[in-house]
Amino acid sequence: MSEALFDREEGTGPRGDRDVVERALGNPRLRVPHRDQIEMHCASLNQMLEPDHPCRLVWQAVTALPLESWRNEIKAVEGHVGRDATDPRLLLALWVYATLEGVGSARELARLCEKHLAYQWLCGGVTVNHHLLSDFRSQGGQKWDDLLTSIVGSLLTQGLVTMNRVAQDGMRVRANAGSGSFRRRDRLGKFLDEARQQVEALKQLADESLEELSQRQRAARERAASERAQRVEEAIRQCEQLQAEREVAAKKRGQPANEARASSTDPEARVMKFSDGGYRPGYNVQFSTDTHSQIIMGVEVTNVGNDQEQLVPMLDQLQKRYGRTPAEALVDGGFTALKAIEQATQAGCVVYGSIKGEDKQRRAGKDPYAKKKRDSPAITAWRARMATPTGQAISRLRGQTAEWVNAMARNRGLRQMPLRGQARCRAVALLYAIAHNLMQMFNLKPQPTP
Repeated sequence: MSEALFDREEGTGPRGDRDVVERALGNPRLRVPHRDQIEMHCASLNQMLEPDHPCRLVWQAVTALPLESWRNEIKAVEGHVGRDATDPRLLLALWVYATLEGVGSARELARLCEKHLAYQWLCGGVTVNHHLLSDFRSQGGQKWDDLLTSIVGSLLTQGLVTMNRVAQDGMRVRANAGSGSFRRRDRLGKFLDEARQQVEALKQLADESLEELSQRQRAARERAASERAQRVEEAIRQCEQLQAEREVAAKKRGQPANEARASSTDPEARVMKFSDGGYRPGYNVQFSTDTHSQIIMGVEVTNVGNDQEQLVPMLDQLQKRYGRTPAEALVDGGFTALKAIEQATQAGCVVYGSIKGEDKQRRAGKDPYAKKKRDSPAITAWRARMATPTGQAISRLRGQTAEWVNAMARNRGLRQMPLRGQARCRAVALLYAIAHNLMQMFNLKPQPTP
């Protein structure tokens, strides 16, 4: 008699059960993604964007700014005909946030307004195109200057900025022009003749063949040819002006002057030496920053490759903007021309800056801080001031202020100008300063607890 309660049949048992299970298994059932399924999500832009997203801070800062200069230019008013204008607060907020994110192209910004949630939140359903964005930035003119003055003036009134000590530094920014666009006077004259002939040919083509191109296309081609002719004319004028300056400088040295060249793409750009030792078309962007608050006080864009004559114009700009001159100015050796130090001292500003060629004088056995034979009282006081440990310690504050501001601008994309012309490039630099100040204001003002 079997000890088991039931007899074990064939195919049963541990191994037999496993065989039955394996024969019963088919393809595994999986949950796979279906990306073509249409779904509805009921959520507003406010709900989709994070509560602490940086673009909310940008909108909060921009809505508190006085933009009457832009609003006064709007012709569409209530009770009259006309298409509604785009809110200047929206355009300014888009450019400020784009600048902080390193976006400098109007076309790229317009694309982001259609694809990126943060820019869509700023737009709030308002459509924008690259023409509108580009015109708002490039045609701001004096309004950008007034806005910077208003922001900094408000901080001065509240006591958040003292302007007792400012640090100034310049950085070279690549111009929107190629090195091969620089031509001499004779070559530019040939380009001008060709451009004028092209303009006349397009006008005749528009009169003769009305069906080949639309009116809009003909106008665009004529406008492009006319703008090219204007740029070449400006390049000729700049070339003649630069040639005259070179001849005056060469006459003082007793040497012949080299023939000047100007760019047919951006006539106001100049070939200058960059920090890596290379020579490229560029502009010299100057920022003057308060050392205590890290707020940019003044902005200037020049086409001069050195900083020797940039200190006094910046002090004049600060006096014009805020009605006073800073008590102290921190600069590097490129700014410390003797004439500039004397003029700054006369304006009531104490200059802290390293002595140019200091190491070379020491190797020659000379004391760079000793009074020289032709030194004025202002220069003598400057040398004595820089010989003290206190003066050298104050001078070192320039690096953590001015160079930090320049590094932030580089990180935000200020490496090549997106526009052409000195005035438009200055508007770009002012936009960078305004964006920097708006974000820096949140570090100065005590924020309420949410």
